[in-house]
Amino acid sequence: MYPAQLVQPMREDLSLFGFSELLTAGQVDEAIHRDGTVLVVVNSVCGCAAANARPGAKMSLDNENTPDHLVTVFAGVDFEAVDAARAMMVPFPPSSPCMALFKNGDLVHMLERHHIEGRSAGLIAENLKSAYNDFC
Repeated sequence: MYPAQLVQPMREDLSLFGFSELLTAGQVDEAIHRDGTVLVVVNSVCGCAAANARPGAKMSLDNENTPDHLVTVFAGVDFEAVDAARAMMVPFPPSSPCMALFKNGDLVHMLERHHIEGRSAGLIAENLKSAYNDFC
């Protein structure tokens, strides 16, 4: 587990931008299974989360179509919530950071760590915008 003071700024990077933090399996289940679209960001302390994933997720919201709900769980901290989110991302293996778009409880788009690592925030944003245009 990472110290709270270490991860707080990384949490706020998304929560101050409108993402709701989910801390329990029940919160994850409720968030993903509501009507509409939900973007789930599995946040992380790694460099690719800071340089690519979080900025890309935020940039993706500058689009005509966006998810109805924005949520986040934090790998290495919110174990119950992360496990629940990852269980709903099957068949994709666990990775962090990662991002998943759900529509009416169904997984419709996935960005795994290997889609994030080494790619610019702009490319990640464009990938998400394309998914939003298809599903939102």
